[in-house]
Amino acid sequence: MEKAFNRQSILLQHLQPTSSHQSPLSASNCAAGDSAAYHRTAAFGDDVVIVAAYRTPLCKSKRGGFKDTLPDDLLAPVLKALIEKTNLDPSEVGDIIVGTVLAPGSLRAIECRMAALYAGIPDTVPIRTVNRQCSSGLQAVADVAAYIKAGFYDIGIGAGLESMTVDPMDSIRKINPKVDIFAQAKDCLLPMGMTSENVAQRYGVTRQEQDQAAVESHRRAAAASASGKFKDEIIPVSTKVVNPKTGEEMPVTISVDDGIRPNANLTDLAKLKPAFKKDGTTTAGNASQVSDGAGAVLLMKRSLAMQKGLPILGVFRSFTAVGVDPAVMGVGPAVAIPAAVKSAGLELEDIDLFEINEAFASQYVYCCKKLGLDPEKVNVNGGAMALGHPLGATGARCVGTLLHEMKRRGKDCRFGVISMCIGSGMGAAAVFERGDSVDELSNARTA
Repeated sequence: MEKAFNRQSILLQHLQPTSSHQSPLSASNCAAGDSAAYHRTAAFGDDVVIVAAYRTPLCKSKRGGFKDTLPDDLLAPVLKALIEKTNLDPSEVGDIIVGTVLAPGSLRAIECRMAALYAGIPDTVPIRTVNRQCSSGLQAVADVAAYIKAGFYDIGIGAGLESMTVDPMDSIRKINPKVDIFAQAKDCLLPMGMTSENVAQRYGVTRQEQDQAAVESHRRAAAASASGKFKDEIIPVSTKVVNPKTGEEMPVTISVDDGIRPNANLTDLAKLKPAFKKDGTTTAGNASQVSDGAGAVLLMKRSLAMQKGLPILGVFRSFTAVGVDPAVMGVGPAVAIPAAVKSAGLELEDIDLFEINEAFASQYVYCCKKLGLDPEKVNVNGGAMALGHPLGATGARCVGTLLHEMKRRGKDCRFGVISMCIGSGMGAAAVFERGDSVDELSNARTA
C-alpha cells in the first residue's frame, strides 16, 4: 500500500509543470466522470472514515428478548465489540457520544459511563449523551465526525441506546399555557401518531399504500435475516429473561431481531383498527415497533485507519438537520435528504442506497414519493416497521445496516443516505461513501 502511494506521489510530481504558472491539473478536484464528481481537498488522509459498526438485536419492548435487560447492559456489548474486533487500544478513543431520548439526561449519561467501563474502556476516556429525538444515534455519529474533522481528536465512537421497556414514551407533565397562542408550539405536543394521520390526510397517502409498505418491510427484513445478512452487524447479547409468573431467571443469548413477521400480509393488516384517530389510517401494523436496542460506530481519520491497517467500511461525507412544520413532522426526510446530498456535492440520482426510518408508513411512503426514489434502492433489508425503532439507537443501527449492505454490493454501490423524521418537526440526513470506492487520485464515479 505504501509503495502504491509513493508511486502516485511521484506521478503527480511529473504532472506538475516547472513554470511558476498554476497547473489546471490537481489531485484535489477531479471533474472526470458523471455528475457524482465533487470537490475534495488534497488532504485525502483527513477523510473521516468508519472502520466498524455494530448493533444489538432489536427486541420488542416489554415482551421481547431484552424486557429484563438494563440499558447499560445493552450498550456495553456493542462498545466492547468495537474495541475487540478492531484490536484498538481503547485509551486512544478521544470521546464517546451516545444518542438517547427517553431517559432523564443525567441518569442516562451515568448509565452510559458505566457501560463504557463494563466494556473495558479506561476511565480516562470521556463520554456524553446527545438528544435530537429519533435522529439521536445519527447525530452522535455526526458529532464525532465533526470533532475529528475539527482536530479535537483523531478517534471517536458515536453510539445510540434506548430501552423503551425501562423508559416508555410519556407526555410532558406540565404544559405551558402559552402554547394556546402559538399554534406551531402547540403542534409540538401532538402525539406522533396524530402527525402521521396529518401526513396521510394532507398528502393523500392511503391506508392500502401504508399497509403495503409494512408488508414489504417485513418481507425484506425476513429475507435478510434468513439469509444471514444481519450477522455482519449484530453482536449477540448474553442476558436473562425473567418468567413473569414464577420470577425465575433464565440465562439467554439474544442474537436475532424478534419483531420481524415473515407472514405479514394485507388481509391481516386490513383488520387492524386505527390507533390514533377513529377514521384514521395509522395502525399498530403500519407504524414502527416500540423496541429496545443499542448500536455503536467507530470513526477515525483515514490516515490513522490506514496506518493501523484497519479496513475502511465507509467515509462520512455530510450531515444536515432541518426544521419542518411540527404538525407533519414525518415529512422531515423529504427536506433533509436533498440538503445533505447537495452538501456532499452530489445529485439525488448519484445515491445508490437509502436507509429511511419507517417511523410511520404514511410519512415513509410520502417521502419516497416526494423524492421520486426507486423502491429497489430504499430499505432493501426492511425498516423500522419490521425491525423496530428504539429511538436513540436507530441512527447508529442504520449506519451499520447501510454500510454493510454497501460493502456487499461492491462497485455497484458507492453512495448511501440515512435519514429520519424527528419529533416536534425536524428531519436529519447523512451521506456516506463506500470505503473502498476511492483513492487519492479518484473522486468521481466512472462510467
